[in-house]
Amino acid sequence: METRPNHVQDQTPEGAKDWLAEADRLLPGGLLGRGGLPRDVRFVAARGEGARIFDTEGRAYVDYLAGAGALILGYGHPAVTAAIRHQAGEGVLFFSTPSVPTLRLAQAIAEAVPSAEKVVLTTTGSEATQYALRFARAFTGHDRILKFEGAYHGNHDAVQMNTARRARSNSAVGESDSLGVAHAVEETVLIAPYNDLEAVERIVREHRRELAAIIVDPIQRGGVFPLPDFLPGLRRIADDNGVLLVFDEVIVGFRLAYGGAQEHFGVIPDLASLGKIMGGGLPIGAVAGRAEILSLADTGRGDLADHVLINGTHHGMALAAAAGLAALEALRQPGVYDRLNAWSDTLRAEVRGLLERHSVPAVVDGLGSFWHLAFADRPHRNHADSLAADAKRIKAFDTELIRNGVHLFPGGRRLVTTAHGDAEMEDTLRAVDAACRRVGAA
Repeated sequence: METRPNHVQDQTPEGAKDWLAEADRLLPGGLLGRGGLPRDVRFVAARGEGARIFDTEGRAYVDYLAGAGALILGYGHPAVTAAIRHQAGEGVLFFSTPSVPTLRLAQAIAEAVPSAEKVVLTTTGSEATQYALRFARAFTGHDRILKFEGAYHGNHDAVQMNTARRARSNSAVGESDSLGVAHAVEETVLIAPYNDLEAVERIVREHRRELAAIIVDPIQRGGVFPLPDFLPGLRRIADDNGVLLVFDEVIVGFRLAYGGAQEHFGVIPDLASLGKIMGGGLPIGAVAGRAEILSLADTGRGDLADHVLINGTHHGMALAAAAGLAALEALRQPGVYDRLNAWSDTLRAEVRGLLERHSVPAVVDGLGSFWHLAFADRPHRNHADSLAADAKRIKAFDTELIRNGVHLFPGGRRLVTTAHGDAEMEDTLRAVDAACRRVGAA
């Protein structure tokens, strides 16, 4: 029999129906994607409120997944909810024809994101990275891209390489992480280790006549943060070799700063993919970049074969644009990022203190509202560091956090929202203390 967390009770439980059994019956692996909670602590969500999720049995969890990064304001933010309700009565989507909320969102992106001379709106962040690479290939006339080992850039074939492998690759050519990806696609992807400018420069120089772009997540999954010279170095290497630089800002956009990683690090890519936060929790994405590149999508160029295809029923849908506008308006209020980042700084410091007090050999790293914990002797600087960390121990530790009312994926990215407050800090530290006592120093 599965053991269940024993913590805060909601007052409105859903009843006795076994929703977990229904998930197993209807969904592959009982999940909506590749990631999920360990089976002995998994649950079905009934609702979210502020910085907490409530399961179907009424238990509450302090949430650090934040809708995979989309919910920087937490669950049920009043302004976002009101915008969704209003726009639902005005029209959910207007296929192909721009709506007022859509154009207002494009204006907001252009004002916020330094690279955004033009904007292409999509339905998801995965589509945004897919389109960004399509634009790069069309603009340069080259087929290959370079990505970094361990980096996730969405669910499409072109980037499903060297993302989830449990052993470091010894090849500079991509290796698919999914069944069903054509082997020919692997040859179009080159792989480099994150934070290694020497390796990047060597690969780019060797393949410059066939390379369209370098795509990079400014903060890579697995708690991998860039060294100070890394992103500026990529900009230099791209310029020196005539290839484009693409930032995947689907998660970091509007989170590290209102202008995203470009504002925070002071490095301007040729193209940037955006998503998540800019939809207020609803599905939307965008490519923001140089006008001469994105204008390749203009069907007025002549022959339809002479442009980049951008098309989707829900691209830039009015409902998501309205929700995103409300979210961005809330983020523009004075002091929002200062408070968000200060709360995150305090959390990281308090967690470090608990680890030291219990003699737990783990490290805490982070930037802005990101935080990461690993059983390792140093912060992660590339995918090899992530692989070298004690995966069994972090799974046991994080599973204990879940038992004690903290929602996260074991070993995964942890994200703070503006809804996290004193009560969430207290409950999180209580759970960390319990995990330290139970498995941390064992």
